[in-house]
Amino acid sequence: MSLGPEDRLSVGEVSRRTGVAVSALHYYEALGLITSTRTGGNQRRYARHMLRRISLIVVAKRLGIPLTDVQDVFTTLPLDRAPTLRDWRRVSTLWHDRLERRRQELDRLEAELTGCIGCGCLSLRACRLLNPEDTLAQEGPGPRRI
Repeated sequence: MSLGPEDRLSVGEVSRRTGVAVSALHYYEALGLITSTRTGGNQRRYARHMLRRISLIVVAKRLGIPLTDVQDVFTTLPLDRAPTLRDWRRVSTLWHDRLERRRQELDRLEAELTGCIGCGCLSLRACRLLNPEDTLAQEGPGPRRI
């Protein structure tokens, strides 16, 4: 029996299709990233279009994108129907903008680290160029300028 676009999938089927653990699916649902309906026997059923949302969550995780960022972008997508091409284009633009900002931040961090390590002192804590007299130590532990 083949499934149509309106047929609902069990949590086990969604887990099998996406490679995401059932517990993670429940967590994503609690965060509002995905949604399900309940059968008369109180079993979860997911619309087929949730597979794409879950796949995007998986990709975002692989890229190191926090779930809070995924939530922000997903608020622009409908939960009650399959997103349209226009919906996906809007999300794609949001992702592109966020990833571009992240790339710029990483480039800046790499340049700062390369410059610091390149000076030869190998002391990020007491560097005379970036932290004369170790004054940043007064502000507490951890990186202060990065």
